[in-house]
Amino acid sequence: MLVLLDNGHGGLINGVYQTPGKRKQWNEGIIYEGEFNRAIVNGIIEELTRLQIPYINIAPEYWDVRLVTRVKRANAYAHLPCFYLSVHANAGGGEGAEIFTYYRQTKSDAIATVFGEEFKKEFPSEKLRTDYSDGDLDKEASFYVLRKTMMPAILTENFFMDNWREFSEILNTPQGRKKIIDYHIKSILRVREELF
Repeated sequence: MLVLLDNGHGGLINGVYQTPGKRKQWNEGIIYEGEFNRAIVNGIIEELTRLQIPYINIAPEYWDVRLVTRVKRANAYAHLPCFYLSVHANAGGGEGAEIFTYYRQTKSDAIATVFGEEFKKEFPSEKLRTDYSDGDLDKEASFYVLRKTMMPAILTENFFMDNWREFSEILNTPQGRKKIIDYHIKSILRVREELF
């Protein structure tokens, strides 16, 4: 099984953030979503390398790679057993984490369920924002990368940048980021064993 990793949005180039918005300034510091996404994906890559699980970093560049380019790169691997994992942090005044798939019941929903279960094991006291209206925990959305990829695909939203507690205790701490990486890795291992 091949893991297609997508760190959403751009990163920092010479100290300049590459994506308009997608950041939160606090008195104690600033978080750029693209930097956070890359840190998590890089941590996942480190572990997958150690575990000898094959992966592709869909957007290794630090500029904001266009969505159509990300999808085109991913779809080049659609003939292989693989799934697409897009990693993000959230904003908008909420709390907790979310896992998104595209509409309709597919293998993506089973993958999202594994990720949700592993999230709750890693973060038992944190909120997992769910939607059970179709019988499973993931939320459905028409995000381009979920709609246009030709393999199972999920998108994780890992806490809220504009929630002070989540920023200061999880998103902006090495131990918080490590737990986010760990829950993704444990999920990937289960997906590999149970669904591929």
